Amino acid sequence: MTYSHLLLQAARLPPGFLERVASLAGVTACNRLSDTAWRLTGSPELPPSRWTAIQSLCEAERVDVARIERQRALADFRLAVMDMDSTLITIECIDEIADMLGIKPAVSAITESAMRGEIDYPESLRRRVGLLKGLDAAALERVYHERLRLSPGAETLVAGLHAAGITTILVSGGFTFFADKVKARLGLGMARANTLEIADGRLTGKVIGDIVDGEAKRRELLAACARLGCSSSAAIAIGDGANDLAMMGVAGVSIAYRAKPVVRARASFAISHNGLEAILPLFAA
Repeated sequence: MTYSHLLLQAARLPPGFLERVASLAGVTACNRLSDTAWRLTGSPELPPSRWTAIQSLCEAERVDVARIERQRALADFRLAVMDMDSTLITIECIDEIADMLGIKPAVSAITESAMRGEIDYPESLRRRVGLLKGLDAAALERVYHERLRLSPGAETLVAGLHAAGITTILVSGGFTFFADKVKARLGLGMARANTLEIADGRLTGKVIGDIVDGEAKRRELLAACARLGCSSSAAIAIGDGANDLAMMGVAGVSIAYRAKPVVRARASFAISHNGLEAILPLFAA
């Protein structure tokens, strides 16, 4: 197993932690990139058993670790496609809407199962939205103003991507009511999500049009690359759930942010303990 270097990220490292990782990795140099990021370089060989030990050690201390096999700079990319719920924002909007009806546990259980890849996403969304039938549409405004918060580091990440000339789009299995507001708030280039049907000021329990599922996310990434005149290898995909895997699978780099295990296992990198700003050092020269 060859690699260029290891990247460690944390608000702080326990005493002696760098030395322990360096010993396992066989590194010869450590460069502090920032107050929260360290680059370890050395032997290009890292046996799987030692990499597993390093991952376990970092997980126990809530340190994000990345094995950089080939350094790519942000200048190598043209597009970043990002999920919304539990990625760019801290909540699952549908769960918070359900809380207005007192049925959050039932809806959250379906959400969690869908994000783990146990339930077909379109079917899970129809089931969840169906449970919202009759809710006053004003509840959506309450969720946005009272509960929706950007994930830590979201603004820093987007600013860094834009500074590098990267087009940013949001593609969500959530709802346009929230996605359009998040798009405007962060200055993203585009947002695609599902539209809740509303009649007489109340949710009907239905979604208008085709559901934005994992395949739709993949198509949106490829379509955006076509518009930009680049291959999907010039795209970064960021998500947390199983419905993000299809778009992550065609991107040049995929990043699992505070994600389900099935997503972390298949992503290029995983950020589990830091904010979204921790994505930027992955591409530091």
